[in-house]
Amino acid sequence: MVTLAAIFQQFGAAYCTEFGHKLLHSHKQAMQAIVQCRTVALGGHVYSCTSCGHTEYRYHSCRNRHCPQCQGDKAHQWLARQQEMLLPVPHFLLTFTLPATLRPFARSHQKLIYNLLFRTSSAATQQLAHNPRWLGGDIGMVGVLHTWGRNLAYHPHVHYLVPAGAWDGQVWRYGRSPRFFLPVRALSTLFRAKFRDALKQTDWFDTIPTAVWSQDWVVHCQSVGRGLPALRYLAPYIFRVALSNNRLVAVTDESVTFRYRPSGTSDWRLCTLSPFEFIRRFLQHVLPKGFVKVRYFGFFSPGQRQLLRQIVSWFTPPQSTPPPPEPSAEIAQTAAPDTPLSCPRCGQPMHLTQLLKPSKRRWKPP
Repeated sequence: MVTLAAIFQQFGAAYCTEFGHKLLHSHKQAMQAIVQCRTVALGGHVYSCTSCGHTEYRYHSCRNRHCPQCQGDKAHQWLARQQEMLLPVPHFLLTFTLPATLRPFARSHQKLIYNLLFRTSSAATQQLAHNPRWLGGDIGMVGVLHTWGRNLAYHPHVHYLVPAGAWDGQVWRYGRSPRFFLPVRALSTLFRAKFRDALKQTDWFDTIPTAVWSQDWVVHCQSVGRGLPALRYLAPYIFRVALSNNRLVAVTDESVTFRYRPSGTSDWRLCTLSPFEFIRRFLQHVLPKGFVKVRYFGFFSPGQRQLLRQIVSWFTPPQSTPPPPEPSAEIAQTAAPDTPLSCPRCGQPMHLTQLLKPSKRRWKPP
């Protein structure tokens, strides 16, 4: 099976030798973590079956947020923690995209632009929602940053999951219709203006092409259902990595081929790149160290949880006060502590027999 770790192990050293003076430390860390993930380099556990004598080696995960092997179960764990945020109303997915003209600057100033993207898009949405013509109240937003297109191209954008309606301080105000949240054209114009004003406060504004401020900025709004299904819809966006191992098709000394599905179609296509270009495309989606890619705004923000409980209670019939919703059986099973390991041969429980220390011989980029 072709894996990202194998590609880094085969071509990573040469890539670092060629472009190491341009690589960020976080990029080298991501490469090293992905190569070492679930190998003897990180240590692990040895389990044995007392019935048939079978032995299993389980090596530790790297837990790097860009590793395709470490993100699988986190979506279910996140869902189990979001139960108190559920509102029994329709939800929308808002997507704010940076224009192509601005992307080269964003790639070179990621922390600045990503923070501005979050700050200005959320502020524009909240300002428009406060307008009595549309909702006339406070809204809640859960946002997640994405930086890639389906072929690994650089495409920074933010997704927000937003309940359909607003809280005016006393009652919940529903939108005009189940399929309409806010006017996206007005939201796009306001988003562009706030981003421009925020960038003016930096030393980089004069380096931006003036055409950026006269072109249309893309904002998309999509209905995604109610309650838990809406959270399930958002969860993959939060924990998806730029490329999973199951999309890799082939690797040669001269090329890397992977599958991708263009937006708006269900047909898979193949993209073939040189190994260095493939590594470059992947590493440009490694986030700055310490950057928070999931953020909460409005009554979903951590400082407004008392307001959120007040809103949730408004939807609760006064004659009954049910306990907080329990995670669904599917979520609870996945988010539960690890169950005892069963022997793949006889099905009997396996027991921990040895701890493996991390190896002193580790793969490191030059």
